[in-house]
Amino acid sequence: MAHILIIDDSPTDVRVFTTLLEKNGHRVSSAASAEEGIAAAKRDRPDLVIMDVIMPGMNGFQATRTLSRDTDTSAIPILIVTTKSMETDRVWGLRQGAKDFMVKPVAESELLGRIQKLLAG
Repeated sequence: MAHILIIDDSPTDVRVFTTLLEKNGHRVSSAASAEEGIAAAKRDRPDLVIMDVIMPGMNGFQATRTLSRDTDTSAIPILIVTTKSMETDRVWGLRQGAKDFMVKPVAESELLGRIQKLLAG
């Protein structure tokens, strides 16, 4: 299946997403900061990025903008998954280059469906 990069500073969320994705046949890698995630995306060229927003240092909106504007990584779809639930957060995330936006906690079937849609192009 696909290689999915999770950029999230919460070890619990990374573990939950990793278990779910691997159970469904995906290969998963993770980064605990936006800066580390950008470097991993450039190095590994995953098929999709799951991006948290609230992280120390650079936040997920800034990292999404960086990845979506870099010619090396702009083709990688980014799915923002965050606790930020305001409509303005969703709109801002999409304006930064994310292809989709979900609010935590996410339902397993909903997350898998959105990932499938993004991977299909």
